[in-house]
Amino acid sequence: MSDDKQTKPSSYLAGKLLVAMPSMDDDNFKQATIFLCAHDEKGAMGLIVNDKMPNIDFEQLLIKLKIERGDGRSVKMPVLRGGPLDSSRGFVLHSKDFNRKDTIDVNDRFSVTGTMDALKAIADGTGPNDAIFMLGYSSWGAGQLETELKENSWIIVDADSDIIFNTTPDKVWRKALSKIGVNPDMISNVTGNA
Repeated sequence: MSDDKQTKPSSYLAGKLLVAMPSMDDDNFKQATIFLCAHDEKGAMGLIVNDKMPNIDFEQLLIKLKIERGDGRSVKMPVLRGGPLDSSRGFVLHSKDFNRKDTIDVNDRFSVTGTMDALKAIADGTGPNDAIFMLGYSSWGAGQLETELKENSWIIVDADSDIIFNTTPDKVWRKALSKIGVNPDMISNVTGNA
């Protein structure tokens, strides 16, 4: 690995999925499944992987950004809402087979690139084998996510490439819960600790 490559120490919950409990009443995160890109004592940053943005087409976005598609190829990919913060900023969550100077390795299976390089590579067919694109991100301050976990707002699930890259956004939440044997219809909306 080159010296200029950014790496993320593996700690806390980075690389996991946060799956909203059915009782989540914050409209920004209702039935959200969030890939945690970073988590440490200073806070957390993640990307919602199942909130498709209406009326935004990936190919139209490429045209608007003046990114040419190689050989006139069609690029089909939903544009997702990564979170309520900075919706003008784009992120590509992708498999580890794509690396650029600004790529951040989250763990041994997932990386994130937040530069135009990733979009250009996807458009010309040289991008990662698996990728999703989102605008915006989600963030928690120091101790905030831990408090929400204690309040039973989220369930932690191991991130799964199939769920993230091969499942339609409207099915991700249920599929993530079913991975750990949870049927959301059987969970009480009342939370608490015993």
